[in-house]
Amino acid sequence: MEYVTRIVIIGGGPGGYEAALVAAQLGAEVTVVDCDGLGGASVLTDCVPSKTLIATAEVMTTFDSSYEELGIIVADDTPHIDTPARVVGVDLGKVNRRVKRLALAQSHDITASVTRAGARVLRGRGRLEGMQGLDGSRKVVVRAADGSEETLVADAVLIATGGHPRELADAQPDGERILNWTQVYDLDELPEELIVVGSGVTGAEFAGAYQALGSRVTLVSSRDRVLPGEDPDAAAVLEDVFRRRGMNVMARSRAASAKRVGDRVEVTLADGRVITGSHCLMAVGAIPNSHGMGLEEAGVKVQESGHIWTDRVSRTSAPGVYAAGDVTGIFALASVAAMQGRIAMYHFLGDAVAPLNLKTVSSNVFTDPEIATVGYSQADVDGGVIDARVVKLPLLRNPRAKMQGIRDGFVKIFCRPGTGIVVGGVVVSPRASELIHPISLAVDNNLTVEQIANAFTVYPSLSGSIAEVARQLHTRKTEGES
Repeated sequence: MEYVTRIVIIGGGPGGYEAALVAAQLGAEVTVVDCDGLGGASVLTDCVPSKTLIATAEVMTTFDSSYEELGIIVADDTPHIDTPARVVGVDLGKVNRRVKRLALAQSHDITASVTRAGARVLRGRGRLEGMQGLDGSRKVVVRAADGSEETLVADAVLIATGGHPRELADAQPDGERILNWTQVYDLDELPEELIVVGSGVTGAEFAGAYQALGSRVTLVSSRDRVLPGEDPDAAAVLEDVFRRRGMNVMARSRAASAKRVGDRVEVTLADGRVITGSHCLMAVGAIPNSHGMGLEEAGVKVQESGHIWTDRVSRTSAPGVYAAGDVTGIFALASVAAMQGRIAMYHFLGDAVAPLNLKTVSSNVFTDPEIATVGYSQADVDGGVIDARVVKLPLLRNPRAKMQGIRDGFVKIFCRPGTGIVVGGVVVSPRASELIHPISLAVDNNLTVEQIANAFTVYPSLSGSIAEVARQLHTRKTEGES
């Protein structure tokens, strides 16, 4: 009788379900243990819902900022009033119902794909039980909602349990006025005055979205600027856009507490100032879901932050135990989680595998304009991590951008001196998430600026700016180097 490798995956997010598809394809017996629904936070409470909400906000912003310039006439506008009323509005209850419906549909589609591939989906919470057995196997105990337990024996275990919103002791969400990012989709009415605490990716995305939907937004940032972890030129463009559209951006302002006072929320800052609004969204990071899983007892090294240590092929410190996704703290992106999960299965099941290379990862901030990046960054160049030449070209010069009324944004490319090999890039524009792909291909395949410059682009197109930046880098190399 032929032996079948047994794989147990704890967590059904991108890291888990993508690993399940690979393992099943390679002939393993796969069980996915999940308590919330396949897709995980990425599909149910994070990426899919937030980007669906942002899609509505994006339409609002495009219309509000461009319709007059593009010559569009709105019949119910009020030209007889000195300051016309806003000509478009939003039914937030309807928007949020659509958000939840799409998230649930996506989760069902993923479940169907996983089960169709031959994997078993088991509802419950999983934990590792003890050390590795003499035969190299691992035990996973699954506790169902009714309290019943089932023990699974596995040749390898993948932990892909994700994370949950971090909370401040003095700013506990109540789901009504003080919210975390998983609770905003329960709102039926648009917040009149929204205070967003945290100016990282999540905070910036929600602040921009609700501003576009019609809320008066105050963004509380403990740092000097919004998006402190992103390209500084890109962050400066976004902050300028935020302020120009009426957002109150409070830099160097750390929130100490938030409390509900009737139908209002009071947020007290570390310096004693108090700001008020109708609602408050706490976006102050995430905590890995690693507690209570028997990790230390099973020999899995857990960092002080709660993240699981892994190497570049997703192995933990315990034999036969892998980890993927936000619980590892590597890069909080669905694409990275999925790649970590696939790599884990390829590695354990003996297929060809390339270790995770974070310098080829493309990411996007879904603000308006979007900010997309790949490869080495401006900070790497400025800090001497890599020697690279840089050219940045504003979108204002692009003919398609002029036609569409796009004023804000740029394309920036980093390449190696001498060889001209592309090592990184930044795009700030509408749909930057789509425009970054040719630069990602260049980084991943060690293409040169000459190769990009010589490839045909459509005229007029925003992607023409990518080729133009490459031409400028190639010309400067030709003029300044032997």
